[in-house]
Order: sequence, then C-alpha cells, then structure tokens
Amino acid sequence: METRHIPLTQEQGSRRSDTGQLKPGTNLVNRYLIQEVVGVGGMGSVYRARDLHFPNVVKLVAVKEMINQAPDPLVRQTIVQNFEREANILATLSHPSIPRIYDYFTLDNRSYLVLEFVNGKDLEVVLSQTEGFLPEEQVLDWALQLCDVLKFLHEHKPDPIIFRDMKPSNVMVSQHNHIVLVDFGIAKPFQSGQKGTMIGTEGYSPPEQYRGEANVQADVYALGATLHHLLSRRDPRLEPPFSFGERPLRKINPAVSMEMETVINAALQYSVQDRFKSVDELKQALIGAGRKTGLLNRVVAAQTTSSTIIPGGSGGLKPIWTFRCEDEVRGTPAVHNGTVYVGCYDNNLYAINAANGEFQWKFATEGGIVSRPAVADDNVFFGSEDGRLYAVNTRSGKVNWTYYTSGAIRSSPRVADGHIFIGSDDKNLHVVNMTSGRLAWRMEVSDEIRSTPFLMNDYVIFGTEGGEMLCVDFRQQVKWRFHAKRAITSSPVVHENVAYVSSLDGFIYAVDVKSGWMLWRFRMEKPSIASPYAVDNFIFGASADGHIYAVDTRSAKEIWRFKTNHQVNGSPILYKDALYVGSVDKNLYCLEYRSGRLRWKFETQGAITGTPTVFDDILYVGSTDHHVYAILA
Repeated sequence: METRHIPLTQEQGSRRSDTGQLKPGTNLVNRYLIQEVVGVGGMGSVYRARDLHFPNVVKLVAVKEMINQAPDPLVRQTIVQNFEREANILATLSHPSIPRIYDYFTLDNRSYLVLEFVNGKDLEVVLSQTEGFLPEEQVLDWALQLCDVLKFLHEHKPDPIIFRDMKPSNVMVSQHNHIVLVDFGIAKPFQSGQKGTMIGTEGYSPPEQYRGEANVQADVYALGATLHHLLSRRDPRLEPPFSFGERPLRKINPAVSMEMETVINAALQYSVQDRFKSVDELKQALIGAGRKTGLLNRVVAAQTTSSTIIPGGSGGLKPIWTFRCEDEVRGTPAVHNGTVYVGCYDNNLYAINAANGEFQWKFATEGGIVSRPAVADDNVFFGSEDGRLYAVNTRSGKVNWTYYTSGAIRSSPRVADGHIFIGSDDKNLHVVNMTSGRLAWRMEVSDEIRSTPFLMNDYVIFGTEGGEMLCVDFRQQVKWRFHAKRAITSSPVVHENVAYVSSLDGFIYAVDVKSGWMLWRFRMEKPSIASPYAVDNFIFGASADGHIYAVDTRSAKEIWRFKTNHQVNGSPILYKDALYVGSVDKNLYCLEYRSGRLRWKFETQGAITGTPTVFDDILYVGSTDHHVYAILA
C-alpha cells in the first residue's frame, strides 16, 4: 500500500488539545470528521470519525494515529516501517475478525490508518471493568474465536503471518460478543530460519521471541498467556517472564476447571517442542476440555438462546449521540439525506443532523406528532393531532402547504404517484397532491383510521378502529373487507401476496390479498397495536403481553418468543440478521432474528413506544425520556 504524504495545515494543527490529541470536530485531510477518542496507546490515539466522502450516509471509521517522536533516526525509521507493515498486511486480509483497511496517509511526523470501526471494548478494558473473575465459558468462547483468526493468519498464502503480539489489549470484543484482532503493527510474514529483533510484549511473548525467533507456536504461547491473564486477573507484565508455572491457575481461581488449566499449561510450555504444534491443535484441545466439563454446551447455549452482553456494564453500548426534545418522543424517526426527522409531543417536528445529533430546525404544530414522517421531493410530510397534514421544506424548515382534516392524525403518510395517502380520526382515508396540497380524493369508512396505509400496485390496504381491514383501489372501489374482532391500529404489511396485520383482539392475521380470505391466525396473550414485519418464512409481531413473537408464515406455528419486562407497542424491524424492537420497559432490544437470542439491550430512561429506524448501520430511536438516540446497529 502506497503512503500518501499530506502537509499539516495550520487550521488542522490548531485543532489539537493540550494532550496533542485531535479535538472533536476536526476535519482531517478534508475527509474524516473526528468525533471522539476511543483509545490511547503508547504511540498515539485511536479516534472514531465519520467519512465525509459519503455525505448522505453516516459511515463511521476508526482513525489510528501514530506519533513518531523517536530521537534516533533508525528507531524512527523502524516505527514507520512497522506502521507501513500493518497497513500492507491488513490490505491483503479478509476475515470477519480482522478490521478492513480503507486508507493510509501521513501528516508530517504523524501517520494514520483508517480502519473499519468496531463498536466495543478491548479485553483489557473488559477485565478492568468486571468485578471478580470472568466466567470460564465466556473465556472459552473468546479463545475459540481467537484460534480461528490465528489459524487464518497462519495459513495465509504465500507466507504464514505470525501475529507476535497477542494480549488482551489487542483483542476487541464487539457489542455482539464477536472477537476482532487489532494492532498488526508487528505482525510479520514467517520465513523459516529467519531471525529478527525481539518485538512483542514482555510477559506474553515466548522465550524464542526474545531471541528474535517466532513461528506459529509463538502465537500459541501468547494466546495461552492471554487466557491465563483473563482467568486469573494476574497481569503477566508485572511478573517475572515465563513464571506461569509458579502461579498455578486453579490456586488463583478455583472456579477454573482442571481440564482448562491443563490446556493452558500445555500452551505455555517453555520449550517449543512441548507446546501445541498449531493453534488448530490448541483449539481441538479447548473443545475437548469444553466437552468434558460441559462448558462447551454453555457456550453453544449462550450463542443461541441467551444474552451475550459484554461484561463491564451496559452491554458495552454507548450512543453515538443523543438529542433532547422538550417532551416525549413516541413516534418513529425518518432518515433522509443525512437528516433525522422525528415528531414529538411538544408539538414540534425536529430536523437533526444524522451524523452528530446537532439541531438543524424545528417546525411547530398545534398538536402532538406520534407518527413517522415521509420525505420526498425536498419536502417532509407528516400529520399532527391538530388534524392537519403538513408539507415542510427539508432545507429551510418552512411550511409549503397545510391540508386540514376533521380529526386528529395518528396515521403515518405514504407517498406514491405524486400523492400522499394518510388516515385520520375523521374516519376518512385522504389522498392529497404532494405538490399543491389539494385533495385528490378521499374515502369515508365507519371508524377512525390510525393504521398506516400499505400501497401495492393500484391498491391501498389499511385498518380501522372498528376492526376492519380494507383493500380499495384508486377509483375508491372496495376490493374486499376483512373483519377482526377488535380494532386494527397496526399497519398491514404485504409479503408474497399475503397481508399480515395484528389486532387488539390479540391475533396476528394472515389474509390473502387477492380475495381477502383469512389464511390463518396466530393467538398472542394480549392485544397488539404493533405492526408485523415479514421476511423469508418469518412474520414477527409484538404484544401488550410483553412478548416479541416469530411465527412461521407457512404453518402459523410459533418459532420462538422473547419476553421483555413490559408491553411492546412499537413494531419490530429487521436489519441484516438482527431484529430491533423497543419496549415500555425502557429498553431497546437487539435479537438474532432466526433464534430470538438476545444480542444486546440498550436502556433509556423512559418507555420506547415507537419503532426504531436503521439506516447505514446506525439505529435511531426515540424515548418518552424526551431523547432521540443514535446507536450503532
């Protein structure tokens, strides 16, 4: 990878704090907007930044800074070579546990790597923030993941790559409990018989590495030392080198199994010949120990049914930003061209910078805003409990037109064919020209419409508070009606020619979109106003019974259910392989959608009644604690 040399401008230089770190808001090389320091090392800092080459999305990166102030020219040259080696090695690797590299450049005596941002903590921080000993099954899980990534490096072609600096601070654990290996500064392709300068970390490095020799078994030893540190809480850097035998693991932590201790001791043998010959051999020994003790079953159970929240508090989750409104946020945000639009019970629609949470503008109505806005043609469209539909310019925050209904609007607008489709408590479905704000047509029904219309070809499907779900065409002709036993406040969703909707009668219904005939229904324990979400053969629903449900669309059988601590009014959404849903218990939950396993939860200070929105790996959600949160998905 070729290094780009860029002069440091005076403006950029003035953006440093007294400690020499870049201040938040610094625009590095007119591309990377520094947000905050996320790590500090002996050679520099690591920053979270936004890549401004993607102006309409929030692309987060990690910017690793290396400050080269060594007085000896040869030492300075070695430091730069190590940094360049890291860039070149990363550029050739593709593995889920190795961060991707995006850029590399220098500014005077500082070099920068721009890497994939990993939202999490390194294992040294996890260890320091955990009271008592880490669970053995958790360490086993991490150990197996580390074996996999080291095996990938050791089998690299044309030459194996020896990491040479395995230690807790060089291992990140993401919010999904996924291991990522960081800091490849001294990793080196292995060539048999080659010797070099001793590089590594005292306490973790094996004896041969002190002699300038390192092969794949050096990483076996360092991984053993890392596991010993994690299970014993005894930092090997503070002990005499190669003295693990003088501090037996089970004497320090009696909870560690004899089988695990035996494996770690074998990895820590002084002589290379007495160690495992490869990390794959070490992995098989760890699996065998896990089977004998039953720990492996616990690891599998944790991966399929239970939480894998990072130890150390709050699941390791930290919002990218929060924005405070003047009252409860009960609605769902919309994201468009780098701006978050969200309504609030203070009667305002807010426009917030999606990257940093800065206020852009707000527009005041005369009622609470509980629905999700829609954005099209430089306008944001939304209804209010004051009975009006508004079109507001996205740039200026000025109203372009206002359309009046005769009742509160709690339905969200849909945009299609140059028109806005929206329901009202005046018992009408209104279709309004999006340019002029004039009524195109409306259809009166027998009850309030709080359901958001679903548009499909020339048909509109929506529910009413009287328990009807109607399908009408653009000529206002009713194609079919479906009757539930109680109100349909949720919004229908159509998937593979089936309309799914939930009702206050406690059922999720599957209705054929051609005929309106019910195909099946699934009973929940209490009423539901949450809109279903369909993908593959799954339909996801939620209920006032506090459960999130996954139902097989073919058989109507429950696949799994997940229990929160209060009713769930907001709708679940899917992003990649994760299902996100908020609860009145104040938590936002992230579940693996196929198994229902809890990956993490994020606690606010108020009920979450709206639906989260995910855009470009960032999740936006409002809470009745008056805040809007931006969280990495």
